Amino acid sequence: MSLHYIVRKPEQETENPPVLILLHGYGSNEQDLFSFAEELPKELLIISAQAPYEMGYGGYAWYAINFDNENGKFSDLKQAKTSIDAIASFIEEIKVKYNTKPDKTFLLGFSQGAILSYSLSFIYPNKVNHVIALSGYINNEMIPKKISDKIKTDYYCSHGTVDQVLPVDWARKSKPFLDNLNLQNHYSEYNVGHGVAPQNFYSFKSWIEARL
Repeated sequence: MSLHYIVRKPEQETENPPVLILLHGYGSNEQDLFSFAEELPKELLIISAQAPYEMGYGGYAWYAINFDNENGKFSDLKQAKTSIDAIASFIEEIKVKYNTKPDKTFLLGFSQGAILSYSLSFIYPNKVNHVIALSGYINNEMIPKKISDKIKTDYYCSHGTVDQVLPVDWARKSKPFLDNLNLQNHYSEYNVGHGVAPQNFYSFKSWIEARL
């Protein structure tokens, strides 16, 4: 497999399970979002992927975030693109290995994982059917200049109003962006920092259940 991952198999064995792929945030690892797994629908095959760039102390990144005096904070776009391609290949490998249901591929990303989930859905149209983007935003430097009008993916987007890592203003641009492309989306905010509030969890859980 192109990425290291951990798996929770569906409780009821089915021939073609729906699949949920989890992409953690910067400096975290595949165990992080996996804590959600137990609470999510039992029929889901849940795959939590580990990012390829090692940061030490058990932390990994999908791409480097660099700091300098002139530009402030900036993303390594080359590494980001490499990771997007790796995730796309990985999704195909998972679909084949576990014989997943073709029209039931969910991609959930947190923070850096959410940024890449958005990007992947535009670069690889309909590779995933549903995107859950938590505490992330659409990075215009990581998406095609012209986005396909054949995309059928829908989006659940949420953000903390007091997020000090990724400002909520960045996330607020996602809804008008997706509306402009006539893509179905749900956007919500919670009174938290850079994290997932319990009511946020139950909200996206219901969103997933409605699409199973």
